[in-house]
Order: sequence, then C-alpha cells, then structure tokens
Amino acid sequence: MKTRKLHKWDLTYKEAIQLQRRLAWRARFRPIKKEPRLIAGLDCAFSKDGKKIFAVVVVIKLSDFEVIETVTAARKVSFPYVPGLLSFREAPVCLAAIEKLKTRPDVFIVDGQGIAHPRRFGLASHIGVLIDRPTVGCAKSRLTGSFKQPRQRRGSFSFLTDGAEVIGAVVRTRANVKPVFVSVGHKCTMENAKDIVLACTTKYRLPEPTRLAHQTVGRAKNGIL
Repeated sequence: MKTRKLHKWDLTYKEAIQLQRRLAWRARFRPIKKEPRLIAGLDCAFSKDGKKIFAVVVVIKLSDFEVIETVTAARKVSFPYVPGLLSFREAPVCLAAIEKLKTRPDVFIVDGQGIAHPRRFGLASHIGVLIDRPTVGCAKSRLTGSFKQPRQRRGSFSFLTDGAEVIGAVVRTRANVKPVFVSVGHKCTMENAKDIVLACTTKYRLPEPTRLAHQTVGRAKNGIL
C-alpha cells in the first residue's frame, strides 16, 4: 500500500503540536457506504531497552475472522515519549508496516486515539490521513474527555465528551469487563467506528484484528518472529 508524504518527522515538540493543529482539519467524517470486508488491526511495541519500536498489521476477513495477511516493521526510536504526541513516536514504523501490505484493507483499527485527542488528531487520525483510508481509534484507556460508565452488558456504550463536543464512545465489548475508547480516525462516522469495533469483537475485550496484532508484535519485540 502507498502512503502520502505530507510532512517531515524531524520536528520539535512545538512544531509537532502546530502540525497536529494544521492537519486535524483533514480528518474526514463520512459514512462508510460499502460493507467492510477486510479489516486491519495495527499495534506497536517497544524493545526492552526502549531503543527500538516494532509495528504489526494483521488483516482479517470480517465474515469468519480468517487471517489474510500479517506484516511487521521495525525502526529505531527517534522521538521521545510526550503525552499527546504519540503519533510522532509510532506512526513512522506503522506506515513502514502498512507499505508492506499486498492487500488493501477496507478499514484499519488502530490501537490508539482518533479524534479523542486534545487537538483532535491522535495516532489513528494521523495514520488515516496519511494512508487516506477509513481508520478507527480503539484505545485501552482515555487520553482526554469525560464520560459516564456504560452499562455492564456487551454493546453498551456512553459518549466521551469534551464540553459539548462528542469526541468518542466508551464501548463495553464484553459484559462486566472494562470498556474500550473508540473514536473516529478518518473517513468514517462515530456510528461506523463503534459498529466495526463490536463486529470485530469475539470473546475478548479487544477487537480481533488489534488483539492478533498485539500478540504478534509482542513476539516480534522478543525476537520470536
């Protein structure tokens, strides 16, 4: 898959924040008209010494969760950990993995935030804009915003808000298990994002594509792959 080169990655913190604000308007909110068939999950992990970062993309067929393709990439860490600037640390290796894909997924689920971000441009939105494909952010924890706990049954959700603005959904993917934080990344709606995450969830908390990517990237960082 091809990716777009919209900016350089060698930026100061101030430049990175300014770039997020400039690019946030490129994140599109539009319904996915065609029923998604291939869903990609994307996750990252760091080596034990923190000097290397790995990314894995797992593509599954939504109808039966068959794994169609798995790709891996590794890069030296070139940007420090700064809350709100995760994409400048992780996106380059994510894009390197995506560029290896031979298939063209209909939707990418990213282990990270979409617009549920202080500048409405988290990792899922950043990647979505650079690959120009529908992306969904599905994070394990909240970065920003307020919410009420959804009911305990599977499929229950509450909105994640920042003032009067809805920036995501807090979705219970398994009964009586901690919810996940879902938000639009690019080229989808909040309803699309929530429905896709639930459609991809089986007996685990995480949607199957990102769960498999998480398992695979864990093996990659430990040198098992």
